[in-house]
Amino acid sequence: MTKPYTIHSISELHRLLEIGKPEHPLVSVIDFAEITCFSDEKLRSVVYNFYCIALKKNFQGKMQYGQNSYDFDEGIMTFFAPGQVVTTDIVDGLHLTGWWLVVHPDFIASSPLAKKMKEYDFFSYAVNEALHLSEKEEAVVDFLIQTLQQEYRAGIDSLSHTIILSHIQLLLDYCQRFYNRQFLTRQVVHHTLLEKLETLLTAYLGSEQLTEAGPPTVQYLAEQLAMSPNYLSSMLKSLTGQNAQQHIHQHLLEKAKTVLTTSELSVSEIAFLLGFNHPQSFTRLFKAKTSLSPLDYRKAFRLN
Repeated sequence: MTKPYTIHSISELHRLLEIGKPEHPLVSVIDFAEITCFSDEKLRSVVYNFYCIALKKNFQGKMQYGQNSYDFDEGIMTFFAPGQVVTTDIVDGLHLTGWWLVVHPDFIASSPLAKKMKEYDFFSYAVNEALHLSEKEEAVVDFLIQTLQQEYRAGIDSLSHTIILSHIQLLLDYCQRFYNRQFLTRQVVHHTLLEKLETLLTAYLGSEQLTEAGPPTVQYLAEQLAMSPNYLSSMLKSLTGQNAQQHIHQHLLEKAKTVLTTSELSVSEIAFLLGFNHPQSFTRLFKAKTSLSPLDYRKAFRLN
């Protein structure tokens, strides 16, 4: 397997794409229509050491992230954080349109946005969980990109950095809003996934795997559903108000309550049954979620 090619700087990216030098060393908006070297072999599998936010149109081919691939069409946005491997299988003579915003981490370092970046879960979604825009949404992000581009082209002054940062954050906040809309408009699909998740959790918690391997992880559930962990959590949050970890804990607690009220097993035995290595960890979780210790819960149930 060919080792991915690492692109360290925005200037290097411009050189590889055979386009003009960037107008700002740490931020650039690239017009896909200007790129003509898509067939360059070293660009098929790359690691970008900067943030990539792209709106792709007329994409003929496949892009892969992890084990998932996606055929792109109109109005598709993708997001990659620094260090991710991106593999693109494209055809010769490709005429792609849209734009590509690249932001070096140094540009946002020490700013409030640097901390907020962790809140944008879509930077770790899989490619097949891309953002599908409506025409109105596409017009919004196009306008924001044009405004951002005008700002860094106007020349650098004492406020340039702050203003460009605010434009980037505004773009990302709108993308978060549009993802929330996508979760809502795809509820039929997501409810089907939720049903699969419930079946998967029930089967896992009812098997010896729980005792032997411990409670299921978010990563495990996401892999079984062919999703990224963050997308699974975001989807569940939109449907149930709970993220994936909270969902797992809820199912564990329901099983724990059942065992506490229908058996004479000790708390230590129940903790072991539920896959906890230490009874204290089980007791701490149970009390945090119910405000009662496992023994107090058992007593209260039997008194009632």
